Amino acid sequence: MADHTHEHDHDHARTFAPDEETKLGYYGLAEIAVRELLIEKGLFAPEEFRMGWERFDTNGPAMGAKVVARAWTDPAFKERLLRDGSAAVREFGVDMGLIHLYAVENTADVHNVIVCTLCSCYPKPLLGPPPDWYKSRDYRSRVVRWPRQVLREFGTAVADDVQVRVHDSTADLRYLVLPERPAATTGWSAAELEGLITRDALIGVARIAPPPTHGATE
Repeated sequence: MADHTHEHDHDHARTFAPDEETKLGYYGLAEIAVRELLIEKGLFAPEEFRMGWERFDTNGPAMGAKVVARAWTDPAFKERLLRDGSAAVREFGVDMGLIHLYAVENTADVHNVIVCTLCSCYPKPLLGPPPDWYKSRDYRSRVVRWPRQVLREFGTAVADDVQVRVHDSTADLRYLVLPERPAATTGWSAAELEGLITRDALIGVARIAPPPTHGATE
């Protein structure tokens, strides 16, 4: 985990385009080798793998939103989530396997943002497939060096007196941002809160937008 509280004021255009050349790293090659071995041994068929991946690709951040909404409305669950994210999300039927999930909380004094500087490690069971910009070399390199600049390019301005923490995901460690709950949502149910929670807020490049003046509980 990298904790960066300063950056230089460079003028960079936001591109965040997918890399034109993506080389398979160690884990990419290992995945192919294990998959082909399992298919060869008859444990599953290529079509089953394709259909499973197709289902996975349709997942979105809905499960992550459920987890955060529960944390906002259940202090005991929030404590469990911040203490051991992997154990907490199992209460939703999400098994992170050997990967440890670490939830980091945004507060009035701290803003967290997630990156994977080596590839695109990401809490897929909670957020679905990572967006193209998350996988881009531009985002992966710049958000570590100039986090406030990159956040501004997403429309997220962080005050100078707020600490910005950049967390670097790895092959066995994933992060989930627990955003600040909007003040105007007092009395909202977890189901109502889920509709406010976005994927980008769970990565940390955005905040939760304030709800309409006439909220769901009116």
